[in-house]
Amino acid sequence: MLNYIWFALMAIAVIVAAFKGTAAGVTKGAVDSAKTAVEISLGLIGIMTLWLGIMRVAEKAGLISMLARLLRPISRLLFPEVPGDHPAIGAIIMSVAANMLGLSNAATPLGIKAMEELQELNRDKETASNAMVTFMALNTSGIQFIPATMIGVLAAAGSKNPTAIISTSLIGTLCGAVAAVTSAKLLQRFFPYPAANDAPPLPPGEGSARTGVSE
Repeated sequence: MLNYIWFALMAIAVIVAAFKGTAAGVTKGAVDSAKTAVEISLGLIGIMTLWLGIMRVAEKAGLISMLARLLRPISRLLFPEVPGDHPAIGAIIMSVAANMLGLSNAATPLGIKAMEELQELNRDKETASNAMVTFMALNTSGIQFIPATMIGVLAAAGSKNPTAIISTSLIGTLCGAVAAVTSAKLLQRFFPYPAANDAPPLPPGEGSARTGVSE
């Protein structure tokens, strides 16, 4: 669908430019924009390498695991229909923690794993459960303590103080997360889902050991 939308926008721009006689200006603008995009992308390589390296060191130092332990009580409030010892909880916490630190590469496989675990609890395999919707809303809103990507873009564009957006980014993403989760929870009232006690039991030997987060 997005491909059709982008194609339509480009086609409309070319048609309007042809009628107004500004086709040369549109062509020049497209070439200049493409050149600028390449220059910014090349400038991002070193900056993103630095930030991702710092975040990787933090990950290896156990910062994500520590943050995950702090988030566990919140996860129980947000996902009451998921048993506390189910591996989905661990994957959810780790994905959210990675997103908070700007580790999108690490958060993606964790998010996929969380969805797979939530799908195992889902009674209707053709419809997303309330827990899946809540996780998607929380993951999409993406609370970030360190917006490494935006810092890199600003630095590549020549910003004198690219880290100035950290505080505003944190406030903005926090407000977005609250709005997204609140909307999901309000709408879930119209679509009740079985409580955690009604969920299918875990196989023997599985539980908190698979979550990746200690109690």
